[in-house]
Amino acid sequence: MSEPGPGPLLTRTAHAPPGARLPHRLCPAVLDPDGLRSPAHTMGPRPLKGPLELYLARVGAPDGEALRRAQELLDAEELARARAFRHTRDRDAYVVAHAALRSVLSVLLGVPAEALPLVREPCAGCGGPHGRPALRTSGVHFSLSHSGDLVMVALAPAPVGVDVEGLATARAVLGAQSALHMTEARELTLLPPHERSAAFTRTWVRKEAYLKGLGTGLVRDPALDYVGTGPVPTAPAPGWTLRDVLVPAGYAAAVALHTP
Repeated sequence: MSEPGPGPLLTRTAHAPPGARLPHRLCPAVLDPDGLRSPAHTMGPRPLKGPLELYLARVGAPDGEALRRAQELLDAEELARARAFRHTRDRDAYVVAHAALRSVLSVLLGVPAEALPLVREPCAGCGGPHGRPALRTSGVHFSLSHSGDLVMVALAPAPVGVDVEGLATARAVLGAQSALHMTEARELTLLPPHERSAAFTRTWVRKEAYLKGLGTGLVRDPALDYVGTGPVPTAPAPGWTLRDVLVPAGYAAAVALHTP
């Protein structure tokens, strides 16, 4: 996969044609993080290009100008959430990730990025107004994930979830056994020790993607759902498609799509 370079925000489009089965591994399109800005003249709206669109940005450490442009796209709630982070790197990653999401949705809907009608769904745990972000308009579902210097956005006409994570350490794997389905935990113990980190991480991103698609997040016990530790994921429930996503070395990613 090529590195993002200068040019338009969407440098390549990746999608599956309508009605197609999603491949086992999807290569996402690339976002140019230097292009994070609200277009002067929006073109659109445009239809989604198939049942799923995926976008990836490798952002690293943004310079002051890029960060300022990204902040200009966020609303007051997002800026308040950003300020709540204790560490500058985490705060900057949040700002760039949410600006990337707004930039993608802006191109899709033909609405300036800073004017998108975003709302917060009720929390799946307490019902409060701090659940996952969503659009007031119907017909477009989205999911956002960021880890390290990667940002991933998924768009779909049906509920969708995406997750990207850096590879788990051996200590993290040992400490998270209770989050695995009992069959997954057994599969992991049968692997050579040097393979367990990658296997655990791909299992975890599959679970997170599915739970984001459901809208529950980790309010639902991730140990309830079996997604598999092997190279091909297992759909956790009827009506859901789960696939791994091709990302740079050192990361794992997955996408879950509701397919009624």
